[in-house]
Amino acid sequence: MQIQNVPALVVGGASGLGAATARRLAAAGAKVSVLDFNIEAAQALAHEIGGFAVRCNVTSAESAEDAIRAARDRHGAARILINTAGIAPAGKIVGRNGPLPLDDFRKGIEVNLIGSFNTLRLAAADMMALEPLADGERGVVVNTASIAGYEGQIGQASYAASKGGVIALTIQAAREFASVGIRVCTIAPGLFETPMMEGLPENVRASLATTVPFPRRLGRADEFAKQALNIVESVYLNGETIRLDAALRMAAK
Repeated sequence: MQIQNVPALVVGGASGLGAATARRLAAAGAKVSVLDFNIEAAQALAHEIGGFAVRCNVTSAESAEDAIRAARDRHGAARILINTAGIAPAGKIVGRNGPLPLDDFRKGIEVNLIGSFNTLRLAAADMMALEPLADGERGVVVNTASIAGYEGQIGQASYAASKGGVIALTIQAAREFASVGIRVCTIAPGLFETPMMEGLPENVRASLATTVPFPRRLGRADEFAKQALNIVESVYLNGETIRLDAALRMAAK
């Protein structure tokens, strides 16, 4: 898909992987709407890139509907959806204080999996009503999983399960939307420099970087953004989850 002048939604776009992707899309000429729970950060980024900021709570049907409606009113129905909103809750299934509280497990599922599905269903409905492009394509969705969806570590029950759900959803959604020309792919990052990672002490981050085979460092948000744009532009990429992890395979802990 050509990106120039195409409306795009970046969910969770105010920071980290989403912000880097929003910047790349804007630089390529897309009309970018930044959807995020943190409206102040979303507005700051939108001002920087000439985009549009909308507050969005991905766990709420009403909030997502309102946000996507506002973006549609501003730029037209989106042909590009990038889902990067997520959290990384930690907790063993049974820890020192007993079983993991069910609400703690549920929160990761609601934000990471249900949140991705929420915006996917709404954006895809808009895409289906658009006229197809020259190659028959109407839209493209890029979700964000994690290599934890394949190799969840001890203490990552909610996070691993939610990201594994995003991975499983990818081929199902791609098959469902194939007849109307909407592609669905997912990126599964490894260890990346994100706001969550920046909260760790420098020595911990350095130690984590040594576990990455090559290049032996944390991934950079712009590298995720480049991969996201490659998916958008490569029409034959569909139904695929792409590991972006420098050959890292997570140990048990």
